Amino acid sequence: MTVTLDAPERRNAQTPSMWAALERIATTVPAGVRVVVLRGAGPAFSAGLDRGMLAPGGIEGEPSLLGMAADGPQALAEQIAGYQRGFTAWRECPALVVAAVQGHAIGAGFQLALAADLRVVAADVRFAMAEVSLGLVPDLGGTAALTRLVGPSRALELCLTGRPVGVEEAVATGLASLAVDPADLDATVEDLVAAVLSAPEDTVSEILGLFRGIESRDDAAQLRVEREAQGRILHARATQMRS
Repeated sequence: MTVTLDAPERRNAQTPSMWAALERIATTVPAGVRVVVLRGAGPAFSAGLDRGMLAPGGIEGEPSLLGMAADGPQALAEQIAGYQRGFTAWRECPALVVAAVQGHAIGAGFQLALAADLRVVAADVRFAMAEVSLGLVPDLGGTAALTRLVGPSRALELCLTGRPVGVEEAVATGLASLAVDPADLDATVEDLVAAVLSAPEDTVSEILGLFRGIESRDDAAQLRVEREAQGRILHARATQMRS
């Protein structure tokens, strides 16, 4: 299943209605779908928040962030909780989620890429947690996801400076699983998906479960979930052999 941000004329800038759509898709992925690819149409994955959201009049048809903020910080925080689900829901999706990232993935675009299990990037990729340049903080799940990948010190530095991360640093720090020439991005993602689909479905599902949430487990808990996963797989194989 492929989910495409399809507003290339705006570099796939994001709005609350897009976040609502992302949550709806993430929470209704059909049971037979084993891999979801997140991608952006055009030369950029996503330029992040549509800056019109921060203008006094906002964007027609979208909630006014400044208007909600005028009602007090708690009212806006409660609204943002809903927006966050467009990102965190992908971590709960039973399918493997792969972000295919080309060009700029800025702010909310970076945070969406971080919501995926794996990131395959083109050599022209530019990640940036650029909220600080707008006087904002990352608030769509990006701080925890970034810290899991690069550690707290580097994650803090990236959020404080908003500096861009190119392809070499992305690969070296684990932000990207693979990096390829832009012309090869689609084919590389297809090969990755084919490799995942060639493995037994229950095995892939169990491996995904081993890694999601791994940062919250101690060694003993991780050993337990490993042996329980293996037990389920081998029990299923034994049952198949007897039938």
